[in-house]
Amino acid sequence: MRVLLTGHQGYLGTVMAPVLEAAGHEVVGLDSGLFADCVLGPAPADPPSPGVDLRDVTAEHVAGVDAVIHLAALSNDPLGSLAPELTYDINHHASVRLARLAREAGVRRFLYASTCSVYGAAGGDELVAEDAPLRPVTPYAESKVRVEDDLHALADGDFSPVYMRNATAFGYSPRLRADIVLNNLVGHALLSGEVLVMSDGTPWRPLVHAADIARAFTAALGAPREAVHDRAFNIGSEVNNVTVAEIAEQVAEAVSGSKVVITGETGADPRSYRVDFSRFRDAIPGFDCEWTVKRGALELADAYHKFGLTREDFERRFTRLAVLRAASEAGAVDDTLRWSR
Repeated sequence: MRVLLTGHQGYLGTVMAPVLEAAGHEVVGLDSGLFADCVLGPAPADPPSPGVDLRDVTAEHVAGVDAVIHLAALSNDPLGSLAPELTYDINHHASVRLARLAREAGVRRFLYASTCSVYGAAGGDELVAEDAPLRPVTPYAESKVRVEDDLHALADGDFSPVYMRNATAFGYSPRLRADIVLNNLVGHALLSGEVLVMSDGTPWRPLVHAADIARAFTAALGAPREAVHDRAFNIGSEVNNVTVAEIAEQVAEAVSGSKVVITGETGADPRSYRVDFSRFRDAIPGFDCEWTVKRGALELADAYHKFGLTREDFERRFTRLAVLRAASEAGAVDDTLRWSR
């Protein structure tokens, strides 16, 4: 297929593009480039791209495309809470507009990167499946719910949206993010000797490696229509349903000489949930995630050592909120997060 991959210069997109290409697909990128320079290690080889903001996409950008994989978004809860109006503008309105343009252009499959954060304050001891109530507690998660609803209204006999509710990502990517839980804890352990947990450590988190997300999207792209059409799928593995304290302990094992420090200063996090991932395995026979949290922590520690992660890079270049604040203060982007002319 000819696949339009939005957010191809992001943390997940940089991992996903070569996986799609290895599967035989022709990949075209679409990215504003806000995080293109957040590189740790060798610079990645990007697919061709027009370099456009998601909000400025036209019919021309989806012409001749067989499928869209839509990753582009303001991509975490602190960022979304900083500018909720931009989160809805980009993550919700621009996403639905892209989907409408894609449907009008004859695109048949639209894979949407949603999130397990839509379950938010699920609580309880039961595993959360796709038909559970959605209780988003942040603008980021709320925007994802709204897009899923609007894509469902667009689904028809020719246009198949698929809602890929990814667990919290982890693992090395050439375009690193240090502001997601495992990546952050490993970096802090290496740079300070402490695995610093600022919550009380009790919340449950479902985790999934970036490479497993890429494999899942590639599998969904080639799946029979009846297996995935207008369906939501949790993406991850039950073995990676872990508490924040358990994540910290596995990081301490991976980073020699480090110790776990749970301060509890931010209290209990209302986002706590364990997730059932069986629907996707049932829909895609033979698929399962390959990465465990411990293996991912070891991979990250090795990459951080190999490529010389510094404290300044960890806190500024690989933290999305810090990158945008720096760009704004330098006048490189305006208050809508578009590049200044």
